[in-house]
Amino acid sequence: MNTANAERISAISVSSTMKVMADADKLRREGVDVVDFSAGEPDFPTPDNIKQAAIRAIEANFTKYTPAGGTVETKEAVVARHKAEFGTDYKTSECIITVGGKHVLFNYTQAILNPGDEVIIPVPYWVTYKDIVNYAGGKCVFVQTDEKEGFNLTADMVARKITPKTRIVIINSPSNPAGSVMADSEFEKLYHITAKQGVYLLTDECYSHFLYDGKPFSIASIPNSKPTVLVAGTVSKTYAMTGWRIGYGLAPESVIGAINKLQSHSTSNPTSIAQKAAVEALRGPQDSVPQMLAEYRKRRDFVIPRLRQIPGVECSMPAGAFYAYPNLRGALNKGGIRTPLEFADRLLKEASVAVVPGEAFGTDDHVRISYATSMAELERGLDRIHRFVESLG
Repeated sequence: MNTANAERISAISVSSTMKVMADADKLRREGVDVVDFSAGEPDFPTPDNIKQAAIRAIEANFTKYTPAGGTVETKEAVVARHKAEFGTDYKTSECIITVGGKHVLFNYTQAILNPGDEVIIPVPYWVTYKDIVNYAGGKCVFVQTDEKEGFNLTADMVARKITPKTRIVIINSPSNPAGSVMADSEFEKLYHITAKQGVYLLTDECYSHFLYDGKPFSIASIPNSKPTVLVAGTVSKTYAMTGWRIGYGLAPESVIGAINKLQSHSTSNPTSIAQKAAVEALRGPQDSVPQMLAEYRKRRDFVIPRLRQIPGVECSMPAGAFYAYPNLRGALNKGGIRTPLEFADRLLKEASVAVVPGEAFGTDDHVRISYATSMAELERGLDRIHRFVESLG
C-alpha cells in the first residue's frame, strides 16, 4: 500500500508564523514566561457592538447554512463599505464572502492559475503567497526591493518581470512584514501596465486602514479597472476579528463564479454567526479603527528607535501595518548564530522571546516583530532581545 502524501502537499510548507506561535504556546503551557512578538493579530478586543450582533444572531437561531459564497446581506455590507471608503461601485454578484482573508487569496490562485502560470511577488512577501501559488501549480517570480529605500516598490520594478506567462501580480500595501507602502501614483502606473497586458492585479488590502500618513487607497477605485483587478479584503485586522474568520473578494463575475463553485465543495459557507458580526463591523461605528491606529503609531514610534539601539541591528521605519522588520546582519555570525532562523530559535529558547525568522518572508538577514501587543510587553521583549544580542559577543 502506498501511504505517501500527495505530491501537491510537498510543494508547500507549514506556515512559519503559525509554527512560531505554536512553539511559544507550548513553552507558555510549560510555565515559561514568553514574550510573543510572532502573532500578526491585534491585541485589542473585538468591539462590543460586533460581539453583541453575534449574540443576537445566536438568540435568533441564525445558525443554519447560508449560501456558499455568503449571505446577500454580508455582500451588501462589504460593497457599501468599500464604496464609502474608496469610491468603488461593485455589485453583490462581484463579491464573495470567504473564511478569512487567507481563504480568498487561496481561492483566487486556485480559480485562476494553470500549471506553469507565473505570479509576480515583491520581496519581502507574506509567507502564504509563495505556498498558495506553488500549491496551484504556478511559478513564483520574485521582485527584490531595496531596504535602503524602505522596501518601496515601483511599477517599473514589476514591469521588468512581466512575461507572456504572467497571470497575476500580487501587491500587499501596507505590507506584511515590512510595513512598506506603495505610492498611489506607482500603484496606478502598475495598474495601467498590467491591464494593458491582460494581467490580473491582486491587491491584498488586509492592512489598508493602518496607514500612518495619507489616506487609505484601493487600486479598485480607478475607473473601469474591474476586469483585471482582484481585491482581497478581511475584517480580521481592521476590526480585531482574527478568530471570526471572515474575508471577502471583489472581482469580475466570472472569477467570483469560479470561486463560488470551489467554495461549495470545500468550506461550504462562511460561519453564519460570524457573517452577522461582520455586517455590524462594516455598517456600524468605525471609531475603533482610528483608535487602534493611534495606538499602533505610539508603539511603532517606541519600537523602531529601541531596536536601533541594539548593537548590530538596523530597522527601516514602517509606513503602515503593525510590524517591524529589523535587519540583523551586524548581529549574526556571533555566538554560533548564522541565520535569522537560528537567531529566532535561540532567542526563544534562551531569552523566551518569539519572533518570526526572515527566511519565511524571502530575506536572509531579518526577523519580523509584531508590535500588536502592549507597551509593557514591548519593553520587556525588546530589553530581552538587547541583552541576548549583547551576550553573543
